Amino acid sequence: MPDGALVTAVDPQGLGAEIGLQPGDRLVAINGQPVMDLLDYRFRMADEEISVLISKQDGSLVEFFIEKDYHTDLGVTFQETIFGGLRRCANQCLFCFVDQLPDGLRPSLYVKDDDYRLSFLHGSFITLTSLQEQEMQRIITQHLSPLYVSVHSTNPEVRPRLLGNPTAGRVMEQLTDLVEGGITLHCQIVLCPGVNDGPELDRTLEDLAGLFPGVRSVGVVPVGLTAYQPPGIRPVQKEQAVAVLKQLAVWQKRMLPKGSRFVFAADEFYLLAGQPFPPEESYEDYPQLENGIGLACQFLTEWKRLTIKRRCWPNKRTTIGSGVAGACVLAPMVDELRNLGAQVELVAVPNRFFGGGVTVTGLVTGHDLLQTLQSRPLGDELIIPAVMLRDRGECFLDDLTPNSLADQLGVRVRVIEPNPQALLTALSNEGG
Repeated sequence: MPDGALVTAVDPQGLGAEIGLQPGDRLVAINGQPVMDLLDYRFRMADEEISVLISKQDGSLVEFFIEKDYHTDLGVTFQETIFGGLRRCANQCLFCFVDQLPDGLRPSLYVKDDDYRLSFLHGSFITLTSLQEQEMQRIITQHLSPLYVSVHSTNPEVRPRLLGNPTAGRVMEQLTDLVEGGITLHCQIVLCPGVNDGPELDRTLEDLAGLFPGVRSVGVVPVGLTAYQPPGIRPVQKEQAVAVLKQLAVWQKRMLPKGSRFVFAADEFYLLAGQPFPPEESYEDYPQLENGIGLACQFLTEWKRLTIKRRCWPNKRTTIGSGVAGACVLAPMVDELRNLGAQVELVAVPNRFFGGGVTVTGLVTGHDLLQTLQSRPLGDELIIPAVMLRDRGECFLDDLTPNSLADQLGVRVRVIEPNPQALLTALSNEGG
C-alpha cells in the first residue's frame, strides 16, 4: 500500500478527533482499499459503515470501524489533494510553455503534469495520452465531470506531431468513450499557424461538434511563445487573428441553433486583430474563463455596472502596473478615472523575462516591473494585480517579493484582486 495521505489538521469537533487522529498521522486505506487522492477519500467515505486504516506517527498501523451518517467525513485536512504523486506529462509538445522557460527558476515550475484528477478538481487541461483503461473507468464510475482536455487537433496524423507522442492520435475514441459515459468535456485548441489552423481547425471543430453537448465548449487560444521558443513554430500575427475570428464566427452561427455558440476565441485574438471584444452574452456562462477567454469582457462589464462619478479622491498619486495586453483593456478605464479627478497613471510592462511576445499580465515578473518602473516617478503607491504572484501567494515567478519590489522602488506596493471593484476601492483608499 502507499504511504497514505498526510493529515495536517483535525477538526476538534469532527469524527477524526473522536477516534484520536492527530496532525502527522496518515490515512492509508478505507474499507481495505488504498486512498490515492482526495477523490478516493470522498468516494469511499460516502457510506454509513466504514473501516479506516491509519498509520500513526510512530509507524504503527491502527484500524478503526466507524458507524456514521452517510455524508459525514473524518473532519481532517490533508497536505495535498493527490496523495500518490502527480501523473507527469509524457508528451513533447512542439509548443510546450514549460520547455520554453529559462534556466534558473524554482524546480517546481518545470514540472509538467497531465493528471485527470487535477483536471476535475482544479480545471487544468490534460491530453488523455497517459490515461489508462482503469482510470477511464474510474472517471466514468465516480462521474468525475467536467474534465478539461487539450485536443489541439483530432487528425490522427497531426495531433501526434503537435504532442510529440505517437499514441496521441486516439483522442476522438477517448473523447467519445467519455461523453458516452456521461462526462462533460471542455476542450482546448492551441492554434499553431501552419499546423492546425485553417482547414485543420475546421476538421477539429467538425469532429468535436459531433460530440456536442457532451463536449460542452471549445476554446481556441493562440500559441504562446517566449524568447526561448523551439524552432518550427511561429506566432499568430494580426492577419491570422482576423482570419481565425471570422472562421470561429461561422461556427458560432452554425452551432447557436443547437443551444450554444460552442467555440470561443481567446481574448488575445481580439487584441491581435485590433477588434473590440464581443458583448457579454456572446460568452454565455463563461465556460472557458480560466483559459483566458472572456476575462476582458467580464472586467469591462463589471466596470460599466459600477457607479463611477466625480468624487473627493484621496490626495495621492497612484501608478498601476500591468502586462501589455492587460493595459490595452485598462487604458479607457484609467482615462475615465483621470477625467473624474483621480491621480492615476497606467504603465504597460514589457515582459523581458520571457520575451516581448509574452504580453499577459499573469506572466509579468518582479524584475520586469523593476526594470520598467525604477526610472519613473511612481507617486505614492504602485498597484499590481494578484495574478502576477505565483498561486496568488507571496512572490512573483522569479521569486522577487512585493515587499522587496517596494523597497527597491521606494514606493508602497499594493496587491489587489483583478476586478474593477478592487481597483476602485484601492484608488479610493478604502480598506487601508
